[in-house]
Amino acid sequence: MADTITFESIPSSIRKPGKYIEFNTKLAVRTLPDNGQRCLLIGQRLTSGAVAANTATQVFSDAEAEVYFGAGSMLHRMVRAAINAYAYMDITCVALDDATAGIAAVGKLDITGPASGSGVVTLRIGTDLVQVAVASGDTATGIATALAAQAAQQTDLPVAVTAPEGQTGSLTITAKHKGAQGNSIRLAAASTAAGVSGAVTAMTGGQVDPDITSLLALVADAGHNLLITPYNDQVSLATLRTHLDYVSGAMEQRGACGVYALVGTLAQATTLAGAVNSGRITGAAIRGVYRLPWEIASGYGAVIASEEDPARPLNGLAIAGVDVPAVGDRWLRTEQEVLLKNGVTPLEAAADGTSVTIVRAISTYTKDTQGVQDVSLLDLTTIRTLDYVRKAVRTRWALRFPRSKLSTRTPNAVRSETLDVLLKIEELEIIENVLANKDKLIVQFDGQDPNRLNVRIPVDVVNGLHVIAGVIDLYL
Repeated sequence: MADTITFESIPSSIRKPGKYIEFNTKLAVRTLPDNGQRCLLIGQRLTSGAVAANTATQVFSDAEAEVYFGAGSMLHRMVRAAINAYAYMDITCVALDDATAGIAAVGKLDITGPASGSGVVTLRIGTDLVQVAVASGDTATGIATALAAQAAQQTDLPVAVTAPEGQTGSLTITAKHKGAQGNSIRLAAASTAAGVSGAVTAMTGGQVDPDITSLLALVADAGHNLLITPYNDQVSLATLRTHLDYVSGAMEQRGACGVYALVGTLAQATTLAGAVNSGRITGAAIRGVYRLPWEIASGYGAVIASEEDPARPLNGLAIAGVDVPAVGDRWLRTEQEVLLKNGVTPLEAAADGTSVTIVRAISTYTKDTQGVQDVSLLDLTTIRTLDYVRKAVRTRWALRFPRSKLSTRTPNAVRSETLDVLLKIEELEIIENVLANKDKLIVQFDGQDPNRLNVRIPVDVVNGLHVIAGVIDLYL
């Protein structure tokens, strides 16, 4: 029996003679949906920023971010780092104000003098350099005053530099934002002028980062694929995990991943990842660099966004702008193994020593709810592949069955369209063994709801080629 022809706009009750033809576009699209990555950057703003807190704003340039969130603000520098890593990134920002109870981190530079020769004095703040020329006879106080004046000209610094009155040769360095993140701003000093030296006191005392709960609720239905956070504490990442589980779950179905970064020790990195334990959150770790952690998180997230093939590994991709750690600070081979077995993505110096690259992008998920070791979501590519397959199948269902009736023929139609989608994804080498698993593709009527179909979709993800092991046989 031929399939019944149904009409959307031509009623069966018309009596007037004529030739009536409508257009049906439900069968037109046979291709897969794209996998462009929409990215959300979360961070703090300054009061000088033109965009209010908790306002989603699309940003296209470093200059726009400076106007929107304030020069040197956390979000300004995050946007710059992201664009530097991937110029075509789709960026939306939502800013936070400093926490009311927050305290800014403070550091110090003490200069000795006077100069007995000419040269340059440098104050390093993260990867930014504040430099002044020094002539023989310049006093410590004069040099400090000159450094403070130069720092004021560099408006995009993450700190404010002042020379307090009555303190000879001393500079106070205060984070522009209140909160614990300011403690991670690294300082250093150097001088090429004879008779002049500088000693820094590390940034410390920063407390209370803003709560991201209300911000995440604001963007819950926005459909971002990557959420990049500057906050690498357990409380903030637990809040992010809850949000990602909600928006990515079976009811909301807006699959997303979270990204953070840590500059610290192996113990700090593994402890944090173990506390997060989420297949949707990835954390990059590096040791001994000056680049700010929130800028590294933005760069890492940008590299993830640059790869639209969800199954393709990110091994060896460089994160532009991250300074290369000194030899003694680089992860050893054994340390990298420990990190990878504990849910941390190690960053390492490239072979030529000119850049920092991703060793292997993994999620923080290492154990199931029973505490049993579980590698099902080890690689970040796995959850990204599953998200894409769900998106592709749902898109096809929406196109083919927008107002369909549920008859005995419907399950076969749904199964056919689903299998077609899977085969097309297999052509892209995102999944594999579709035909071998086709008997596991089940479409059946629900036992309780007469208006519902239940579908089981087998997905064999394509794994990344991470290891090639060989044996060399010697013949004499």
